[in-house]
Amino acid sequence: MGALVGLGAGVGLLLVWSAFFLPRAPRVPSRTEGRVELLLARAGLGDVSATGFVLLCVGAGVATTFVIEVVSRTPPVALAFGVMGSWLPVAAVSARARRRQRELAEVWPEAVDNLVSAVRAGMSLPDALAGLGVRGPEPLRDAFDRFALDYQVTGRFGDCLDRLKARLADPVGDRVVEALRVARDVGGGELGRLLRNLSGYLREDLRTRSELESRQAWTVNGARLAVASPWLVLLVMSFQSEVIRRYASPGGVVVLAVGAGLCVVAYRLMMRIGRLPVERRILS
Repeated sequence: MGALVGLGAGVGLLLVWSAFFLPRAPRVPSRTEGRVELLLARAGLGDVSATGFVLLCVGAGVATTFVIEVVSRTPPVALAFGVMGSWLPVAAVSARARRRQRELAEVWPEAVDNLVSAVRAGMSLPDALAGLGVRGPEPLRDAFDRFALDYQVTGRFGDCLDRLKARLADPVGDRVVEALRVARDVGGGELGRLLRNLSGYLREDLRTRSELESRQAWTVNGARLAVASPWLVLLVMSFQSEVIRRYASPGGVVVLAVGAGLCVVAYRLMMRIGRLPVERRILS
């Protein structure tokens, strides 16, 4: 009996020890979670969890459905606007991500020029990168300030660059970071020339893309206006109960479904025709 008690106590202690000290297999995020986390990182919201963001979308959809149902007393219309309401956080974060990517593209040449000046002054590359957290462009300071802290704690330049890329989640940042990694590994006196060439290339690329985006703006705005107009009319009609309740019939549901499908297809088609090539994070 005593042997059984001792064996049970030993197994229990072993299980407690394994729960705290044995390495755990990392949880592999699903495809949806991965896309949500990537979108949040691109928008500069890497601290927001994917689960919390999904719950926010669901809550926005439910709240919109409830409000429109109270106003119109027509479940199909309320459901249609509820779907739009659930998509609003995604649209807002996507717009923030695009705006952030443009801001970063505008300040990267200045950041590279600061690196050139620091290298000429005799600073090491890690110190020059850490200095961007103080004197660099404002949108990049937080990321490079964290890089400086990482490098002080670990001293591993490559790992710190990987974490910097993850925080930036920016295609231009990927190119800059990889160029710095190569320059660090190769060494020699070509670092200043490499950074100067990179700065010139980034400025030329920014100038070309800005001209194309200014010409593309009318296509994007026209597509959004064309899609939003019928739904704005439907929203105004929701305050007229005798008119909007016609959409509660089977024929009205079919009209809503067909209209929503056509709007989605037309919007995607117009955006695909007018969109510019998007840089992908091939080095992430």
